[in-house]
Amino acid sequence: MDKTTQQEDTRQWFAMRDLKRRNAKLPAYKMLEGIGIECFTPMVNSFYTVNGKREAHEVPFMQDLLFVKDTRQRLDPIVEATPTLQYRYKLGVQHTPIVVSNADMERFIKAVKSTDNPKYYRLDEITPDMKNRQIRIIGGSLDGYTGTLVTMRGSKVKRLLVELPGLLAAAVEVQPEYIQVI
Repeated sequence: MDKTTQQEDTRQWFAMRDLKRRNAKLPAYKMLEGIGIECFTPMVNSFYTVNGKREAHEVPFMQDLLFVKDTRQRLDPIVEATPTLQYRYKLGVQHTPIVVSNADMERFIKAVKSTDNPKYYRLDEITPDMKNRQIRIIGGSLDGYTGTLVTMRGSKVKRLLVELPGLLAAAVEVQPEYIQVI
């Protein structure tokens, strides 16, 4: 096995923190993408008033959360050189960064990109009332996904809850004809 294939095998998704202010010119996800490192940051639209006009801007859902896919050997020097970039560590386990499995992360990214307006939730925001029915998606871009049907009072839109275990969840729109109740 050559060196590039071996490096490709050890690339993992790390949960990281960006301690820069919300209005920073170069947040960590832009800096890392600029040097060719794969990143994913859950983004939402936010409205700001600029010069008396209301404008929509895409901003991170959680200011300090980003996911970075690379090797620990390549990321450690970058984290050392950037005081505002840190690994997120597992609770109660010293110096063990949170690593999200490639399958979970790819599934989450595909689900979020399949809809124009995903709704993100911190895990403490998800109530048992929201998770009332298990469903499977049959057909469409999310064919084969299983999860929870999110019900919101007064909404006619059906949403599938896709979770990153222990970190974050996103509710993405699904067409009613693709939903099969399990």
